[in-house]
Amino acid sequence: MKTFNKIFILLAFIVVGFACSEDELIENPPHILAADVLYVDYAGFQAGVNGLYAQFRRERAGETWGSNNDLLIDPALSGVDNCYGNHRSGWARIGNDWGERNKPTEGHYRNFWNWLYNTINAANTIIVRAENPDVDWTEEQKKHILAEARFFRAWCYRHLTFMWGDVPLNLNESSGSNVITDWERTPVAQVRQQIEEDLLFAEANLPDYHEQDGRIAKVVPQHYLAELYLTIGENEKAKQKAQAVIDNPNYRLMTERFGVEASEPSGSPFSDLFVNGNTNRSEGNMEELLTVQCELEVIGGGYNIMRRWCRNRLYSGFKPWGKSNAVTFSVEGGGRGIGRIGPTRFAMELYEEGDDRGSDEMWWTFAVLNNPDAIPDGHALGDTFRIEWQGRDESRGDYYWPSTSKWDYANPNDLAGGSSYNDIIYLRLADTYLLLAEAQLLTDGATAAAETINVLRRRANASEVTAGDVTLDFILDERSRELFTEEHRRYTLLRMNKWFERTKLYNKLASPNITERDKLFPIPQTVIDANLTVPMEQNPGY
Repeated sequence: MKTFNKIFILLAFIVVGFACSEDELIENPPHILAADVLYVDYAGFQAGVNGLYAQFRRERAGETWGSNNDLLIDPALSGVDNCYGNHRSGWARIGNDWGERNKPTEGHYRNFWNWLYNTINAANTIIVRAENPDVDWTEEQKKHILAEARFFRAWCYRHLTFMWGDVPLNLNESSGSNVITDWERTPVAQVRQQIEEDLLFAEANLPDYHEQDGRIAKVVPQHYLAELYLTIGENEKAKQKAQAVIDNPNYRLMTERFGVEASEPSGSPFSDLFVNGNTNRSEGNMEELLTVQCELEVIGGGYNIMRRWCRNRLYSGFKPWGKSNAVTFSVEGGGRGIGRIGPTRFAMELYEEGDDRGSDEMWWTFAVLNNPDAIPDGHALGDTFRIEWQGRDESRGDYYWPSTSKWDYANPNDLAGGSSYNDIIYLRLADTYLLLAEAQLLTDGATAAAETINVLRRRANASEVTAGDVTLDFILDERSRELFTEEHRRYTLLRMNKWFERTKLYNKLASPNITERDKLFPIPQTVIDANLTVPMEQNPGY
């Protein structure tokens, strides 16, 4: 991704930009002119696919491109059993308050919906125009382009179905000649059939691994097929797809120290996975299946705000031993966060002592005095202040609450900057192991599932489990220990039919407010209003 030809990047933004529209499902026709010129040869289609990757990167960025506020994917991470909204602004307040705040006019839903359908239309444009017999390319090149485009279309519909259930299914390029104002919501089962078809095509036409960091290989659609089959109850197929990913010799769990901090006395193979400079295959990380590629001061390089969203702001209003400003943001401290989301107390208490995934290398449960001009009496630069969170429940706006270090990054030339430019893991093999364990539990029984889970627990120095320990709830607990803020937790809980039960039980802020209605989000009001010819049905309760 970092070696994109700049012309390709600019063309990709033209494609995505013109494929997008102010209206929800009504696309703006001027993109036809750009597409007619662009989609004539392999280079042009590569530019279009690069545009899809740019759209993909937006998931971990602001809800409007260029913004470092309101993490776009926030509704899939917080408002769940293991993560709450630690602030009174952005989507986080909805994920705590629900009720009247969870409404069709909420701007975050509109932006999320627009982003996905804009991406779908960009993918459809590539897929439809790839059938032009006059395109200058080989059959192999065509199949690879179609595989990437169809993967991203499936990826978008995965988001949409988990968020809203039945959604309009569109497989055609939207243009000025086919504007539709009578969209109907397609049953979710039918949408998932299309997701399956697209993922199977991608699996069949992508390489076993990709030498270029950040590009999709066969294992990515295989992973999502495993998840899809679990979602629709095809558990044997789920097991086969997950096992295919794990058996791919190009990928393996990282069980030894590696990378830029391998010689440091602190750390573990697990913490090494997330260190800046370690996240890509080219950097020795053989566990990553897909990364979000970001690059500072490069046109189209992208950014993410995961650190900003997840890293608590210990430096703001924090007074260890009664001294303010004793802790300031720094490279070593992970950069400047605003702590919009945080782990529930339940999530923090899932780790047993000695589990590397719950260690100081992975969680900021302490602060280091790093301001030489504001050291409390009786203390010295570098002293550690331990955060006393045990015994308390999560509280909105609690700067003394633990936060994950998975997304730490700071630009040394802009320590106060809101955006991060580090490559970050999007999908890794450990997630596939946990999908396999779930499929094994539902097909072969708990013994096989326990052994698969123990592969991860041995890597983390956690005690091994037996068949008697393994249930779906235990697997959800293990997913939290392993994948906090990595997985789309809301989707995982919904496909297991556990979101309401576990959020009610473990999220102390959301628990009093959620109802069964909140399993699906409201269709954005702008979408309802734009469907001029036929009324679009709203989700129940809104």
